[in-house]
Amino acid sequence: MIFKRAIIAELANSASAVFTVLFSIIFSVGLVRILGDAAGGQVDSRAVFAIVALTALTWLPVVLILTLFIAVLMALSRAFRDSEMVIWFASGQSLLAWVLPVVRFSIPVVLLVALLSLAATPWANRQIAESKERFIKRDDVSKVTPGRFIESGSADRVFFVEAANIDAGTVRNVFVSHRSQGHEGVTVAAQGVVEVRPDGERFLVLERGRRYEGVPGLAEYRTLEFEKYAIRLDTPADAPLQEVAARAMPTEQLLRERTPWNDAELIWRFGMPVITLVLALLAIPLAYTNPRIGRSFNLIVAVFLFFLYLTSLQVVQGLVAQSRLSLAAGALLPHALALATTALLFARRVYWQRWWPPWLERRRGRAAAT
Repeated sequence: MIFKRAIIAELANSASAVFTVLFSIIFSVGLVRILGDAAGGQVDSRAVFAIVALTALTWLPVVLILTLFIAVLMALSRAFRDSEMVIWFASGQSLLAWVLPVVRFSIPVVLLVALLSLAATPWANRQIAESKERFIKRDDVSKVTPGRFIESGSADRVFFVEAANIDAGTVRNVFVSHRSQGHEGVTVAAQGVVEVRPDGERFLVLERGRRYEGVPGLAEYRTLEFEKYAIRLDTPADAPLQEVAARAMPTEQLLRERTPWNDAELIWRFGMPVITLVLALLAIPLAYTNPRIGRSFNLIVAVFLFFLYLTSLQVVQGLVAQSRLSLAAGALLPHALALATTALLFARRVYWQRWWPPWLERRRGRAAAT
């Protein structure tokens, strides 16, 4: 009992440290990427931190899985490295005695990963998709960030404003570059305002400006001055949202609407808690450290198996989405292979001195003597 409590305490300390490091890295990378998207006008700059938080929530199941895997691996590797496992084995305990404490420590993490993958992550993906879709459907002026060049949704106009009041729909010191049918036009104005016509069309009405039109490569350009000039904006701001993707659908909706893409998403969601428990068990035999090989060898093998496991699940997802593999086979195949690998490694560390059983070793010895 004392050993089991000590094991759980050490696993908790290792897991907290690993989770802090991994989550900080994921959050920082996500923040930098989304800030770049906001600077490029691809996401709403006013919703950056909300999108970063939701993105971190979508990555949280993978972070928890990797945290548990590395925590078990670190705890057992330290025990092997400090010769504590020698005392453990000398007291009559087997490596299998670590299974129960690791499972007890893993159950809350497995339940949390299941909750995140089945409920929280789809909700976060749905919120991110809706936020990006609303921003795309906004008119061009609403997307403008003062001091930056922003491309329109139709990719045929570039806007630049020195100052903007999005709530009032007004802009100052406007530059608009427009291309149509081989002609290019540049429009500059002191200010502009967004007007909505009775039919719902939205226009940016520029005031007190100039427009230059011509064909690239030719010296003939036309210049005109205007008091007011209206530019039709791409899309109404209240355009309906598109249908959400499979990864943003609630789990109960995926279970009702059985399509290949939905089945592939179900394999991923229900597979995450299974991966959590299997990798925690796999870390036990992988933690064996041979001083002659080095301390980092088992860690390299563990990371390789982790990515191989996730990659195999993604490959199965693709096969199910293409209707080349059934849902049952796709749900069982990667986990069965991982469990078989775990059982083989346990047998190797507990029962076999080499990669073949003792009876085969004795037969090899007699054959060599003969």
